Amino acid sequence: MEFSFSASATKILTTTGFSHLAIGDALMILVACLLIYLAIWKKFEPLLLLPIGFGCLLANIPMSMMANTDAGGLLNFFYQGVKHEVLPPLIFLGVGALTDFGPLLANPTTLLLGAAAQVGVYITLIGAVLLGFNMQEASAIGIIGGADGPTSIFIASKLAPHLLAPIAVAAYSYMALVPLIQPPIMKLFTTEQERKIKMEQLRPISQTVKILFPVVVTIVCCLMLPGVTPLLGMLMLGNLFRESGVTARLHETAETHLINIVTILLALAVGSSMTAESFLRIETLKIIVLGLLAFSFATAGGLIFGKIMCKATGGKVNPLIGSAGVSAVPMAARVSQKVGSDADSSNFLLMHAMGPNVAGVIGSAVAAGVFISLFGDVPPSEPHAAIADIVGTVEPGIRTAISQVAGIAAGSN
Repeated sequence: MEFSFSASATKILTTTGFSHLAIGDALMILVACLLIYLAIWKKFEPLLLLPIGFGCLLANIPMSMMANTDAGGLLNFFYQGVKHEVLPPLIFLGVGALTDFGPLLANPTTLLLGAAAQVGVYITLIGAVLLGFNMQEASAIGIIGGADGPTSIFIASKLAPHLLAPIAVAAYSYMALVPLIQPPIMKLFTTEQERKIKMEQLRPISQTVKILFPVVVTIVCCLMLPGVTPLLGMLMLGNLFRESGVTARLHETAETHLINIVTILLALAVGSSMTAESFLRIETLKIIVLGLLAFSFATAGGLIFGKIMCKATGGKVNPLIGSAGVSAVPMAARVSQKVGSDADSSNFLLMHAMGPNVAGVIGSAVAAGVFISLFGDVPPSEPHAAIADIVGTVEPGIRTAISQVAGIAAGSN
């Protein structure tokens, strides 16, 4: 009886997670707890960091079958939405439904500020290559500079799926740290007098223009960069739901229930990829450092171009709105507002900063499309494939007809 009890106890112990807990698993559980702490007590992007952290916690419990690589596991099914590029575009659908492109349309020159902020993406790509990453990996890392989590996940799943976990965590972490990272850079690149500049009130934009904008952007950008169509197309469709005035139910669903559900699925899927094997590597530290540099360079690029616009317009543009050229909507615009109001309490820059802010969303998506076109394993398109098929079908008949004609000619001779 004693032997039987001992054997049963041993069997129970060997089937617990404690008996299989490795040092790497324990370290990742601590990382998960850190993310949960930052989300709840520090309120750093809680809607994302909390489920990411908990997904990481579940994935690193031995024998739980909750890692993204555990075939048949719950989070493995969620991860298929990332692997097959379903969840990031759905996030963009909700973002589009939440976004007002009015400030950008009222002052189209702010599109240049969103483009200038993408300099961080390209500088970081060069830095990543110098640190030993290949072009696909460097491209995925560089997008962190756009402060755009869904785009970072989208391009990482295409070009560097083995780096998805650190890239996603870096992207969302720096999005959460916008209020801490940007203000010192903003004060470094601008003077007190520049921060006090008040901008003129934006002109109203007609509904017709707001309806045409997503359609035109989709046609032009997606024809130029087809690889970005899933992201940019869903972004513009969500915005069309918002501005059309005839799809109230779809608009409400996209901006509330849909984006909330997809956020949970996406964040848990990302967290499930944060296993010891994929995360505890020297590459992760490099990505964290490169991500910070990318975000810093992006902020500085927007500010420098903001100063250029300030000079070109005779002091009518506050350079602070250039820092909102990153894609962290609307947090970066709020930071521009706060720093501007700190310099002058009567200064109101929020709506002006929203122009480059939403331009940054488009800019980071376009940058991703460029990288996918350049470095993705997409077979070259064959615009004349249909013609080739027709020729291939008709060619045997032509050959037969020629042979018959030749035979007739030979017989007549």
